[in-house]
Formats: sequence, C-alpha cells, structure tokens
Amino acid sequence: MNFGERLKGLRTDKGLTQSQFAALAGIEQSYLSKLENDKSVPSSEMFDTIVSALGMDAAGFLQEVDKEVIDTTLRHIPSVTQFKTQAVTEQVHHTKRWLFGSAAAWILGFALMLAANDGIFFSNKLYKYHSPGVIRTGEAENIFSTWREILGQEMVAKIITHEEMAKRSAEFLAQRERPMTVEWPDSRGTVYVEPVENGRRRFELIGTTRVQAPGNRILQYVGALIFACGFVGLFIEWRLRRLKNQLR
Repeated sequence: MNFGERLKGLRTDKGLTQSQFAALAGIEQSYLSKLENDKSVPSSEMFDTIVSALGMDAAGFLQEVDKEVIDTTLRHIPSVTQFKTQAVTEQVHHTKRWLFGSAAAWILGFALMLAANDGIFFSNKLYKYHSPGVIRTGEAENIFSTWREILGQEMVAKIITHEEMAKRSAEFLAQRERPMTVEWPDSRGTVYVEPVENGRRRFELIGTTRVQAPGNRILQYVGALIFACGFVGLFIEWRLRRLKNQLR
C-alpha cells in the first residue's frame, strides 16, 4: 500500500478523526488530508512526527508499505533508509542461515551414505572360517592332515596292529573329525583358535562375502533423506523470499 493508505489505516484503527490526529501530531488538517491522499510527500521531520504521534517506530509503520514506495517516494527520509538497510541485512542473514543449513545437510547426508557404503560403522563383509574338527591337548595343529600318515607309520613300525589302526581311525572320524563352518561380520585374521570341550578348534579363513548390513541400509536411507533436505531448504528459502517480495 501507499504511504497515505497506511497512514489513514493506522489513524482509523485508533479511532481518530483527521482533526483529532492533526491536533495530536501538531499539523494542519488540510496537510494531513493531502498526506492521506498521497498528494503530498512528508519531509524527514514530518515523517518522524507522524510516526511518533501514532505511537510506533519507523519499522513498524513501513512494514505494510509497498517496497516501490519506500525505494522512490520515501527514499529521502533517513529513518526509511535505515529501515531498508536493516531489512537487507536481515535478508542476507536469513539467506545465509538457509544456505549454511542446506550445505550442512548435504555434507552430513553424503558422509552418512559414504560411511554406509564403506562399512565404517557396520561391516559390509562376512568372513567365513572353517574348522575340520577338535584338536586335543598335546596334538599338533596339523593333526587332521597327518593323522592317517601317523597311524600308518605306527602300524609299519608294528606299534599298533591293523585292527587297532582301523579302530582308531573309526574313533577319530566318529569323535574328532567334526567339521564346522562359521561366519563373522568382523575379521579374526587368517587363523584363530577357540577352546572347546576336550581340546580346541583351529579355524582358517576360507573366504569373504560382501553383504549390506541392516545398519548400513538405514544409514543410507537417513543420509539420502538428509541430503535431499538440503535441496528442500534452498527451495523453501527461495519461495519465502519471493512471497515476501510479492507481499510488499
């Protein structure tokens, strides 16, 4: 709205006639009428007098005045210039906040998606280990690859008979050779040993499989959502700025 429309609207809101407000502001009623009909432009001193008589500051008065009027008709008034400068400063700060917020959302979102892809917080690999069976105390680590050879040598040396060899072989296969394969989300090296009843198990790494851990899947969704929020933030800031300029 124009200066005169704003002045008249505020005066009528206070329930004052032209003569009453003119007396309150200490100006002629005819001059007030010209101001309200935009037939005259207030000086700097007169603008401050009118605003003071309305019981408000320049910023409060100018909020509803068209930007074009502020930039042309009222630009000679220092308090109006100050209002414009303050408005521009606030707009710059407002835009910076949205830009920094959007940039932070992009960085955080991208970092979360990268962490999910690289398995930083949750492993994306399954490590498969195999154990051929239980190794008893005092036995060598390679017992499962050499036990037949050892029994054969004992039989050749006549330490055991053929029947004893067959019996010990059957016992070994029935009680000792119990293969086990396990998978772990974290690496335990190429070989690790785990104590069990009556001995220990020696596990060797036989392969790895790439998987997507549930935690990483959630991180990817959250990261993508936050990343998208950065673009939404820019769009909202642009729309708010356009709407604010249209309302002026």
